[in-house]
Amino acid sequence: METRELRYFVAVAEELHFGRAAQRLGIAQPPLSRAISQLERRLGTTLLERTSRTVSLTEAGSVLLREGRAALEAVEAAERRTRRAALATTGQAGVVLATKAGASDELLAKLLDAYASEPGAVTVDVLLCAIGEQERLLRDGRADVALLHRPFDSTAGFDTEELCTEGQVVVLPAGHPLARRTHLRMADVTELPGLPMPRWPCRDGTYPDGPGPQVRDHTQLTQLIALGRACAVLPESCRAQLRDDLAAVPVPDAPAVTTVIAWPPQSRSRAVAGLVRAATRL
Repeated sequence: METRELRYFVAVAEELHFGRAAQRLGIAQPPLSRAISQLERRLGTTLLERTSRTVSLTEAGSVLLREGRAALEAVEAAERRTRRAALATTGQAGVVLATKAGASDELLAKLLDAYASEPGAVTVDVLLCAIGEQERLLRDGRADVALLHRPFDSTAGFDTEELCTEGQVVVLPAGHPLARRTHLRMADVTELPGLPMPRWPCRDGTYPDGPGPQVRDHTQLTQLIALGRACAVLPESCRAQLRDDLAAVPVPDAPAVTTVIAWPPQSRSRAVAGLVRAATRL
């Protein structure tokens, strides 16, 4: 199976319309239809059910869509890492570290300082991203290494080293009646009147159902909390960055958060190895 065929199929499977898929790919519709038919003959199965008005995925087509997306992402990741490795040999590129904006600032600063003392250290480009995005950046090759947070981020398929584990706090408006409490339970947090938990986007960009406001980044979240429109349960380390109009109360029964440094297992980058060594010394 060729990469070109996979791209063609994924485009049709996502659009469920040959005309729109052809436009998206920048090709004419007839060769696209022929390519999909040829792929079905080679695999010996029907991938798409076609009528004069609709296109739908068969069960086999759904499997190929899932696997095809993963395969194309892997190819694109390999291309990005190869180009970056080629640039690194000429001193034109460093290593890209993805981390959630507003998280683990003290840990990140210590890591960068520790790595700077490594022999042969190169430039570290820090890629600040939205919550949950660093995992995707690492998987698709836009980052060489990332700081991930279990249980929220998946580390499946990565090599990892644990850096620290911490409890969580609920962040409230500073003037809220519960802001002076020594601790709260998760049951208390989920039942706070007028302060729903925020809703973060899913991988496809959609938001789950619920009463909480839609949020995209840490800055937006803290502003909504300060306005009395939401609350949030966050790692204990967020205290160091809280504004004066926010308060943090420990939530002992919230799941502990473990920060790990993660990298692709096939990585042979000396810079990534140096970052990991520096991280394990913290």
